Amino acid sequence: MKHVRPSAPHRLEAVADLDAVIGRPAPMIMIKQISALDEGCRTVLALCPVAAFGYRDSDGTSRTTFVGGTPGFARALSPTRISFPLAGAGDPRGRGPRAGTGDPHGPVSLFFLLPGVGEILRVNGTAAGRKDGQVLVDVTEAYVHCAQAVLRSGLWQSPQGASAPAPPLADDGPLSGPGVADFLAAAPFLALSTWDASGGSDTSPRGDRQAVARILDGRTLVIPDRKGNKRADTLHNLLQDDRLSFAALVPGRSGVLHVHGRGAITDDPALLETMALRGMPPHLALLIDVEHAEVTGNDALVRSRLWSPGAHPDPATMPDLMALGAEHLASNASASPGGPPAFLLRAVGAIPGVSRLLRRVMDRAYRSGLRKEGYEDIRPQGFSRPAGADTGEGGSGHPLREVRVAEIRRETPSTITLALEDVGGDPRPFDFRPGQYFTLVADIDGRPVRRAYSASSAPGSSRLEVTVKHVGSGRFSTHVHRGLRVDDRLAVRGPSGSFHAGPRPPSDTVLIAAGSGVTPMMSMIRARIADRTGRDRIALLCSSRDAEEIIFAVELARLAQDFPDRLSVTHVLTRRDGRLDAAGVERWLARRSPAADAHYYVCGPEPLMDVVRSVLAGRGVPDEQVHRERYTSVADTGSAMTVPQEMIVEEDGRTLGTVMVEPGQTLLDAGLAAGLAMPHSCTVGNCGDCMVRLRSGEVAQNEPNCLTPQQRSEGYVLTCVGCPLSGVTVDIAEP
Repeated sequence: MKHVRPSAPHRLEAVADLDAVIGRPAPMIMIKQISALDEGCRTVLALCPVAAFGYRDSDGTSRTTFVGGTPGFARALSPTRISFPLAGAGDPRGRGPRAGTGDPHGPVSLFFLLPGVGEILRVNGTAAGRKDGQVLVDVTEAYVHCAQAVLRSGLWQSPQGASAPAPPLADDGPLSGPGVADFLAAAPFLALSTWDASGGSDTSPRGDRQAVARILDGRTLVIPDRKGNKRADTLHNLLQDDRLSFAALVPGRSGVLHVHGRGAITDDPALLETMALRGMPPHLALLIDVEHAEVTGNDALVRSRLWSPGAHPDPATMPDLMALGAEHLASNASASPGGPPAFLLRAVGAIPGVSRLLRRVMDRAYRSGLRKEGYEDIRPQGFSRPAGADTGEGGSGHPLREVRVAEIRRETPSTITLALEDVGGDPRPFDFRPGQYFTLVADIDGRPVRRAYSASSAPGSSRLEVTVKHVGSGRFSTHVHRGLRVDDRLAVRGPSGSFHAGPRPPSDTVLIAAGSGVTPMMSMIRARIADRTGRDRIALLCSSRDAEEIIFAVELARLAQDFPDRLSVTHVLTRRDGRLDAAGVERWLARRSPAADAHYYVCGPEPLMDVVRSVLAGRGVPDEQVHRERYTSVADTGSAMTVPQEMIVEEDGRTLGTVMVEPGQTLLDAGLAAGLAMPHSCTVGNCGDCMVRLRSGEVAQNEPNCLTPQQRSEGYVLTCVGCPLSGVTVDIAEP
């Protein structure tokens, strides 16, 4: 894409001049909006995994981003109010809101995308604050938008892989930032937000063949405005308030280009001619003076996996938005002079098969109109499955499961238990082996953060309990202790881990834990005690700082009292008794006299595990009867990567696909978002299921992780905690 520097293009500044070019829309176009969400709108919200959101913060800065991640992320609290999560508002880099400026203020607007569907649902309203981490929006209007932008961009067609890099810019400016020009050269679709002078907001889709926005110089963009339905809300808004923002997409990538600046309308013939298709230039164009431009990873796109057909419902089950728009039109027609009679519209809509006929007619009309604009080879809506695309979560991993916080229970001054259950009215049991862990995923300051926590509840319940100790520098634990509330939503993946009790318990089970290491032990104890026919014995040695910090102290005491023949509990308080040493462990074991077939489970800091290992070795306990669990903490390598990097994914030397890894993303995030069958399980560097061989390039990994020195020397990396520092090639063949 050649960068062309303009020479003061002519600008339109009057409504009359604008209307002279675009004309006036038909009455039907202006009466299709409704003032409250009807059943059809609520159905769309329940199925929609992602939406574009335009808002202004308290500083007046215009911002557009993509929100969501799972179908039904936006909840209709009433016909005129919706809520949805918005993490990291106010900072397009996703590092959290600046003090006092992050939350949306005043008029806001959204459009909701259904994968494989051309039409979109637009919702406009006013920001109504936040509640329990959710943005509240009071709805003032909703309507169905035509499919032309989606069709122009080929949004739902197979991603075409990496595009050619953009030529370097000759001058400095926001558009010369890392990865910005290359992203623009590949982005065929964007969400553009504008505002009027009377309290209205508009976020509308823009799509074009190849690049939807073109660079003129280091701070100037141009977006063609091709003929549509003549409802030019964006253009009329810019004549009143020139501040705007947009968020651009590249199909197959999970990054977003965030831009804000000021816009103007031009009809300059020489400039329009540079954007002609088959000799037909657009009738107008938007000139944007860019104030800020930055490419970031976007968690909504990562989790929604818009370009992975198997991750979404069958298109045949999607609602027909054209039919929904017709219902809205019929509901407004009788109150609009000059509009079609409402009874006639409803009568036609009730004819069997008429919806399918109207769909064919409209699809033909779309294609005919786009060909007149110069577009060729307009393909049908829907997916064409890319090679290597998965049909679920890919690889051996467990899918993400959305849950709500049903209860928060204080265990100690520094420890709480979260009771989690499925979102919706059809809870499923959480099946796992006692001792295994789950990976929790939360949006924190605009980025997905994952941590692994052992289940402390017994398997088989519709509630999963995890117990979280607050660590002073722990990002996730701080969020759980200070920011999480009942009814907040998280995602969980799992179960994972080989530290678990077997299906047939030995006659003696010996548990040795320190601090929060008792949480997987509690799951084992609860599961075994629940079997009232069992005759096996459990002995727990639990080290805590002091009596106040004994996790599950009350329940452990009660269970030991109620089942004295099956459970014994011994506490060591390090402030009183000192740390456990080899002599102390040996004395305790001597008093317990475990049977020869006893299995030993140890969870805690490495020094304690080393002590227990040496004692058991001295007693001649076979290695296969000793089980150890090591917790790892995840550092943040994402900040080391500021430029999108290309990743080539191979399997036994055969190329499966090429994707771009955005700043702040891991190799696994990018691969899954592009629909590649990347192996994974825990996603936090604990299990090793995502281990791949690095064929070329350089990768930074969070430490510590489960890779052995030999695996590192042989060139293996973990995609779930690895971020590329250059272009990379990885081979996902099983090691």
